[in-house]
This record gives sequence, C-alpha cells and structure tokens, in this order.
Amino acid sequence: MINMNRSCPNILVTGTPGVGKSLMSRILSEKTGLAWIDVSKFAIENKCLKEYDEVYQCPILDEDELLDHMEGLMCNGGKIVDYHGADFFPERWFDIVFVLRTDNTILYDRLRNRGYTGKKLEDNIGCEIFQTILEEARSAYREEIVHELTSNDLDQVTDNVNRICQWIEQWKIDNQQE
Repeated sequence: MINMNRSCPNILVTGTPGVGKSLMSRILSEKTGLAWIDVSKFAIENKCLKEYDEVYQCPILDEDELLDHMEGLMCNGGKIVDYHGADFFPERWFDIVFVLRTDNTILYDRLRNRGYTGKKLEDNIGCEIFQTILEEARSAYREEIVHELTSNDLDQVTDNVNRICQWIEQWKIDNQQE
C-alpha cells in the first residue's frame, strides 16, 4: 500500500491484449469516478517509449521512465491502471489486481479484427492459453489481491464492473479515516 490516508483504492486491470481491459476500465471509471490510466496512451503522452519493435509492430515501453512518471499519481489513490503487463509495477501501488481472461476463439477474432497477424497474433493467443499474465500477476503481487475475471461478453463485463464497485465500497468502509 502506498498511503493509508487514501480515500480510494488503486486497481490494476491487466490481461492479454484483446480481453477487454480498456472497455471495463472505462466503464468502471465512469461508474466510480476513479481516474483511468490507459498505460499505453500515458506512455505515448509522456514520451516513455524506446525504439520500435518491427516484429510486433509496436514501440517498446521504457518501464523505468514510465514508473517515474506514474509514481506521484499513484500516491493519492483512486486510480485504475490498465495495461497488458503486470510484473514491473511496484506491489505497493495496488490494493487489488484483476486479470481478465477471454476464451481463445473469442480472443482470436478480436485480435484479427484489430489487424493482428502472424507472430503477434500467435504469441498473444499463446499468452492467453498459457495464462502468462495471470502467472505474472500471481508472482508479482500477494496472492490475496490477485483475482481472475472472465471477460467474454458485455454481460460478463457488466457483472465484473458491479462486483468491483461492491469491492470498492467495502474498501472505503474498511479504510475509513478516524
């Protein structure tokens, strides 16, 4: 934990690209008023990128630079951090971690619709099959704060958002300031 005087928790939403992190984070932010940090966009805006990866057709994240830019924001709480990587963020930043999972056939279609092909498509599907992000989260954070959520359709996204809202309300009760 960063600061026990925070009035709202920090939440990490992670998972393989295409599982619905941004959709759920946006809805959760709208419903709760917590600030949504889309790490990919944040990295671009704050120039936290290195050279370009030709194989995966994307820029490479400068993790140290990103963490330096985010540190001050995370101290106050009330953040939803949305990113496909989990293991490089400091554990102290988060009160809870949600790893979204999606059925491989659904994920395949989502990634193809985004224009993923070849190695990039295969590696991301493999990442989901082998639960890579879930395992990263479990090794990087305390077991009791890592939760796996299924995100195959909008009904599941809605159910997940409602469950997280209930968790936030309970967190606020449990962490009320005297």
